[in-house]
Amino acid sequence: MSKVKYRFNPETLTYQRIEKSLKSRLFNLFSFVISAFFFAVIGIVFYNLFFDSPKEKILKRENKLLLFQYQELNKKIKEIEKILAELQYRDDNIYRTIFEVEPIPDNIRKAGIGGTKKYEELEDLPHSELIISTSKKIDHLMKQVYIQSKSFDEIVYLAKNKEKWLKSVPAILPILNKDKFKIVSHFGMRYDPVYRNVKKMHEGIDFSCAIGTNVRATGEGIVAEVNYSNRGYGNEVIIDHGFGYKTRYAHLNKIKVRKGQKVNRGEVIGNVGSTGKSVGPHLHYEVLKNNKPLNPINFFYLDLSPEEYDQMIEASAQEGGIALD
Repeated sequence: MSKVKYRFNPETLTYQRIEKSLKSRLFNLFSFVISAFFFAVIGIVFYNLFFDSPKEKILKRENKLLLFQYQELNKKIKEIEKILAELQYRDDNIYRTIFEVEPIPDNIRKAGIGGTKKYEELEDLPHSELIISTSKKIDHLMKQVYIQSKSFDEIVYLAKNKEKWLKSVPAILPILNKDKFKIVSHFGMRYDPVYRNVKKMHEGIDFSCAIGTNVRATGEGIVAEVNYSNRGYGNEVIIDHGFGYKTRYAHLNKIKVRKGQKVNRGEVIGNVGSTGKSVGPHLHYEVLKNNKPLNPINFFYLDLSPEEYDQMIEASAQEGGIALD
């Protein structure tokens, strides 16, 4: 109930009742409604700024839980990375060494996964940096695990074929000790016998011996090439031993095998000669792994005593020598 208001009249020295018009009453009512609405809005805004709704509380709780889970996931990823690094080390330095397989290069193990747009859909999410970083770590981890799995598949294959591998890998001298040979040029940089003062890489070992001396296959394999020529390596035989290994027997006088023929370790494949670019009778012998030349001196262990092997290693370290091809 509204209060009755009065106004003092100085002329009559009396109080007179103030009568409000309908317009004035409506204006007052409207002002009251507007004021109430304004203060209500201010109250709601203030409440929302300092107090969470039940739904917001639930979302914040879920968000906090997800953040905690991502942090825990990153800790587990780091633990897995340590375990994987240990497996990679053992693979490169133990398992692959046992089977004489080249370690997997770091640029393959740690190669990027590519695709800059792969994580675009995650950029607008809360804590996007953490989520994207975690996703990248998982992707890199998955790729490294895949590469390691393939590496172990290769090691398992080599282990299952160990017997064949032992028969195939070059492991003896291409000329018998009793046939009286002399190593006149080792693996490494040597002066060319034709161009004299020009140093060139000598990718094999030269065995000086009499023409007609038997030349033996140093491991089981298949004859990959038989070439006859008056230049370069002259008459030569190349044997593919599998497992990435090949051997070359050059400057032969006679060849006693044909292309595609299977040969066993110790089997005679030809005779020493002086064909091609040669200045004297000798056998030029090479060992290749994945088509890259290796020092053959490391593949004579079945024919040499420890003392003979040490002497040969010492001789191979000497500069010079008589190059015959």
